[in-house]
Amino acid sequence: MELARRAFLSAQRPRQEKIFRPPWANADRFLEQCTRCDECIRICPTSLLVKGSGGFPEADFTPGQSVEGCNFCGQCVDVCLTHALRKDVDVSPWQQIALIGDACLAKQNVVCRTCGELCDVGAIRFPPRLGGVSLPQLDAASCTGCGACLSDCPTRAIRIHSIAQQGAA
Repeated sequence: MELARRAFLSAQRPRQEKIFRPPWANADRFLEQCTRCDECIRICPTSLLVKGSGGFPEADFTPGQSVEGCNFCGQCVDVCLTHALRKDVDVSPWQQIALIGDACLAKQNVVCRTCGELCDVGAIRFPPRLGGVSLPQLDAASCTGCGACLSDCPTRAIRIHSIAQQGAA
């Protein structure tokens, strides 16, 4: 039995491999400034933020955790009294994007556009292709890394990666 199937049948979700801090986390001082008060977790309207390693808040991009992903509402920043989360209009909320893997149904010649339909910013498009199913194309410049695209992916082919990981891959 495959591990993924076993996890599904035993109602255990596979965890994401990398730790993603909440949007606008002060990268240099987040662990020092965060008091682990859980206010950001409690107020997150999409349930993306969860208590993670060491009790610190994390953005959980495990499929099924947050259907909407991050909507960048800023409520987590508003309740952070220590400024571990600090909104800066000149800085992106985080440095991550979605990546679409080979398990994608469209790459297997099966029509599926779920990720594109869920992407509010239109970063995933399906241009017509002669002789086959339209393949997803991710516009990395438009992708906010919000995670909405992965919530309903039937094959879990989409993962969120930090841009630093992207360059190393």
